[in-house]
Amino acid sequence: MQRKSLDLWVGLFVLLGAAALLFLAMKAGNMSSLSFERTYPVSAKFDNIGGLKPRAPVKSAGVVVGRVERIAFDDKTFQAMVTLQLQSHYKFPKDTSAKILTSGLLGEQYIGLEAGGDQNNLVAGDQIKMTQSAIVLENLISQFLFSKAAEGNEVNKK
Repeated sequence: MQRKSLDLWVGLFVLLGAAALLFLAMKAGNMSSLSFERTYPVSAKFDNIGGLKPRAPVKSAGVVVGRVERIAFDDKTFQAMVTLQLQSHYKFPKDTSAKILTSGLLGEQYIGLEAGGDQNNLVAGDQIKMTQSAIVLENLISQFLFSKAAEGNEVNKK
């Protein structure tokens, strides 16, 4: 009897450990928010997507309204084509704009949607025309350094 009780507790502990590992794997793979809600695809082109990844959230006013489905390179325009899956109960005007944003200083990147004022809504297969690429920290630092170097050269000439 004592052996069966011990085996039962060991089995429960192993199942709990397996569930914890599954949870961690889902979190690491950004699949923890897997949903089976109806969605519709919308695309957007960006000059630079930074570290954006598939399954990244699409947010509007801080609320997750969809996910990034696919990222591809358009070799005709030399831009990144991002396909978004928006939840069907969220409707956005056709003149909605999309930005690639970062949560926190060095956090994950996501797409932020800002609704426009058009009377017609986006439908499956539409493309968001107004986009803003990711801000790359290295570019900001280099611009700052070059501007400081230019200021230094002007002071030295006087």
